[in-house]
Amino acid sequence: MTGSGQAPVEVVRNARARRAKLSVDPASGRVRLTLPLRAPVKPALLWAEGQQAWIEAQRARLPRPRPLVPGGTVPFGDALLTIDWREGSTRRIVREGDVLHCGGPRDGLSRRIESWLKREALRVLSAETAEFAARAGVGVTRVAIGDPRGRWGSCASSGAIRYSWRLILAPDFVRRATVAHEVAHRVHMNHGPDFHALVERLDESDPARSRAWLRANGAALHWVGRES
Repeated sequence: MTGSGQAPVEVVRNARARRAKLSVDPASGRVRLTLPLRAPVKPALLWAEGQQAWIEAQRARLPRPRPLVPGGTVPFGDALLTIDWREGSTRRIVREGDVLHCGGPRDGLSRRIESWLKREALRVLSAETAEFAARAGVGVTRVAIGDPRGRWGSCASSGAIRYSWRLILAPDFVRRATVAHEVAHRVHMNHGPDFHALVERLDESDPARSRAWLRANGAALHWVGRES
């Protein structure tokens, strides 16, 4: 559905779906039409076209884009960094207190800042994973980062842990609670009582607090760096 003024609709088949369902992804803003495996597409799209008022209402509630531009700000743990760009300065990005000094061409500035954020995320998350793993008395074979939309961390049976790099944008207690959660999976590959007891021992704060923060604010982290 790509008519004038209408948002395109992504059609997804789901074996568990019993009827057509329309949703707006808060992390990406995409409009998704989920259908049962054998449901016809054409009448479902016609139905979705009649839901434009609902779609626009949902899109109006989406987080606002937060571009990485000169003079803008970017959340970084418990800090809020101001982007200080000077074209004649070195392309190397340097943080001094709450200021992020950036140079080089204006073109590609957002990409360079995002690359710096990803490097910092990997550095911080690797150190904190090692810290929590030592507390739990377990080993972690590898720490990696990505940019998934549906989860903030994952732990494989091989001992590798992967995080969303956007955790570096969240408050420290949220990031560290996520690390504690994934490290606990190195002991319990489930979400049973023993797992939750270990998370509570590893985490310095109430795990429920970090989950509540992510439910309320997590989608907005995916809009950091977006122009529109």
